Amino acid sequence: MASIETAERPRYADRKGIWGWMLFDWAQQPFHTLIITFVFAPYFAAAVATDATRGQELWGYAVGVGGFLIAILSPVLGSIADATGPRKPWILGFSIVGFAGCWALWYATPGMASVAPVMIAVAVALIGVEFAAVFNNAMMPSLAPRSELGKLSGSAWGLGYLGGLFSLIIVLGLLSAQPETGKTLLGLDPLFGFTAEGREGDRASGPLTALWMAVFLLPMFLFTPDAPRVKAKAGAVREGLADLGQTLKTLPKQKSFFNFLISSMLYRDSLNALYSFGGIYAAGVLKWSIIDIGIFGILANITGAVGAWFGGRMDQRHGPKPVIVVCIVLLSLACLAIISTTPTEAFFMPVGTPDQPSSLPNLVFYLAGALIGAAGGSIQASSRTLLVDQVPPSDVGKAFGLYALSGRATAFIGPLAIAWVTAISDSQRVGVTPIIVLFVLAALLLPFVRSASEEARRG
Repeated sequence: MASIETAERPRYADRKGIWGWMLFDWAQQPFHTLIITFVFAPYFAAAVATDATRGQELWGYAVGVGGFLIAILSPVLGSIADATGPRKPWILGFSIVGFAGCWALWYATPGMASVAPVMIAVAVALIGVEFAAVFNNAMMPSLAPRSELGKLSGSAWGLGYLGGLFSLIIVLGLLSAQPETGKTLLGLDPLFGFTAEGREGDRASGPLTALWMAVFLLPMFLFTPDAPRVKAKAGAVREGLADLGQTLKTLPKQKSFFNFLISSMLYRDSLNALYSFGGIYAAGVLKWSIIDIGIFGILANITGAVGAWFGGRMDQRHGPKPVIVVCIVLLSLACLAIISTTPTEAFFMPVGTPDQPSSLPNLVFYLAGALIGAAGGSIQASSRTLLVDQVPPSDVGKAFGLYALSGRATAFIGPLAIAWVTAISDSQRVGVTPIIVLFVLAALLLPFVRSASEEARRG
């Protein structure tokens, strides 16, 4: 196993350590693919809540509350982790929390009397998964030289999308029954006697996600080197909190880092909203079934893997900032395409009628999903490498904590805004419009963010 000699001169991870770290994204992606986007969220809106519009509203509250707690605690924990050293104990603890939250989703039965336990479970799962990611991200700079981090991050995100793809195929092909036929997407009887009426296949996405994390996190714990412990925990906690307070006071003076945090806060919130509400929108507006949404998800995960891999190579060649700018443009166009689509409209133009529907709206939605997958994978991978350029290696844990704070500071505002606009307008279509404004604002801040590749070219 590779080891780290000092914080200043690390010995980079060997091949097993690199693959162990990359498999973290493979282990966590089913949560985002199955729970947040393509299976459980639309199932919750369509079958657990009283109706799709109310389901979108309640889902916004659940994700928003979880995001609010992440925003408050992540920079504190990241700063403490910097002061104590090792990240793996934090990853283990929060992965257990995420496991418990995901497992509890099995009990979300159709038409249940109270959805409050489900909303709590979603928030708990989100907290566990996101906090584990904060500490896993903080390990990245010690694994490889800065010149290779773009490729490393992109490859890890690409591997994650493949994990989401395989888990989605398992659910759709073996577990989830189509209402019309009672068969899975592969034409098989669902495993374990699952039925279309009980929606066990959709509910099983929770336990499957939990088990997937438990199995595929093991290589990271076994083979990836961790930072050494640097001092007693009690003193480290006080020092970490004091250091965080000083950082927050001086943050506005660190113009590049500050602008990056605000910009990434906006564009990641927009992207997360697309992931969280895209499936719900398709179920409520286009009347897609879980199988239809699942096929949409398979396509998005394939393009996401390709986009993350290709974006990582472009990051290594041109730097992370140009990659992020291009992705914001593509994601904005995809969002416009989604909002422009109803069963009888595409790009805001009428096509077909309710009696004679056109296939164009579905095609537009599929193409938008493919674009979101490709650009979404790439922008998230490049964001990790651009963040590394903003801080010294000794502050990377705190920086990723602030990164999580910035990503969650509007991640609770965004879903809540969608929930409120949906409630006020009584329209799913109008309810998702706040997403576009956030993308535009994010793009306006990126010219003020520096990157190592730009400085190297200037030098």
